Amino acid sequence: MTLRWSLAALHLLALGVGLGAVWARGRALRGPLDREGAARVLAADAWWGVAALVWIATGLWRLLAGTEKATAYYVGNHLFWGKMALLALILVLELRPMLVFIGWRRRLARGTMPDPAGAGALARISVAQAVLVVLMVVAATGMARGYGSGPR
Repeated sequence: MTLRWSLAALHLLALGVGLGAVWARGRALRGPLDREGAARVLAADAWWGVAALVWIATGLWRLLAGTEKATAYYVGNHLFWGKMALLALILVLELRPMLVFIGWRRRLARGTMPDPAGAGALARISVAQAVLVVLMVVAATGMARGYGSGPR
């Protein structure tokens, strides 16, 4: 497999894993938050984190190494900047869940249960992030077809 193909495949696989993980995290936050429920939330959260790292790393590699299109194509594309704004919003929304789940992991490691207060809000954040990921896909498919870079 060529580098270009491999990076594209990893980028898309991370998208699928991440979308599934953030959706699963949101659903698990609505379920019972006993020890098993908290473990489900944290497992989904870990997959969401791994997917985000792979997604961002492969995206940066593709952007900066010019494996798909020249960097100038992306920089001059309005849909690309829309995608980046959506990604920034996802990352900003992730700050609260990240801090809360770090605390949950610490409590579980000490043998105590995490405080489930605010789980509903965290579930709503996860759903919002899933919607934003879908919107990123819409922007990406437009970019792949040449939209966003000026008159066609």
